[in-house]
Amino acid sequence: MNNVLSSSVRLRLLEFLIQSAQQLQVRPIVKYSALSLFADRFCPSLSRPSNDKENWLLHPMRESNLQLFSLVSIWISSKIHDSQPLSVKSLKFWGDNMIKEQHFTTRDFLEAEVLLMQALDFEIGTDNIAFKFLEELFVEFEGVARVGQLVNFEAAMDIMDLVYEKEETSTLYYSPRNLASSILVATYVVTVPKQKWEFPVLPWVKFVTSCKEEEILEIVRDILKHIFEPSSCVEELQDSFGFSLGILSHVWALYKWLV
Repeated sequence: MNNVLSSSVRLRLLEFLIQSAQQLQVRPIVKYSALSLFADRFCPSLSRPSNDKENWLLHPMRESNLQLFSLVSIWISSKIHDSQPLSVKSLKFWGDNMIKEQHFTTRDFLEAEVLLMQALDFEIGTDNIAFKFLEELFVEFEGVARVGQLVNFEAAMDIMDLVYEKEETSTLYYSPRNLASSILVATYVVTVPKQKWEFPVLPWVKFVTSCKEEEILEIVRDILKHIFEPSSCVEELQDSFGFSLGILSHVWALYKWLV
């Protein structure tokens, strides 16, 4: 994603943000908007020259400090999307328990908020993110196909998290509409039993989004590759996703066909 953060640090930071969003019980739109602000925009900005880096929160660039900025991303996102946003007190309490290397005050949270927004040039809109497109596609899909009720939205969000956490696929978030279309297709083949695959999901997605079919298939292939490739055995994925072995076997066969 950039040449400042190592892959291992980046992964730990994203896992921390995702875990924090879950523990703080924020809505999915808050979580994925925060991921967009932090992973897609703030982290890449760290490689650009800036006088702000002389601030102690960014210089030296400690992992604990970046954990603070990930919490601030959740805070900003909550302010955008929630009528009753998270309080800085709740974020500080969580940070005090989870960030072991550094203690941050309420003033540090406020200062980090300003620094993060400056790094984003105060452009904090989150309309153009993959999650929003995916949510809209799911609603449309359920309206046109009975099988849409079988497509597991929780599984789609699990896939979104995996795509973010893997550096090789995180760049897909720079094409949010294509990614959302591909995650819907991938979730369809992962969660809908093969005998119910009667709906032409790929042509439908192509029609409603104007995305190119070959681009969607390429992304679906990459998604399935990064779900399955680290595992030598299909059974290992059952605990992670809760899918039946039969469904996973069909998806494994589809993945082998795609690659």
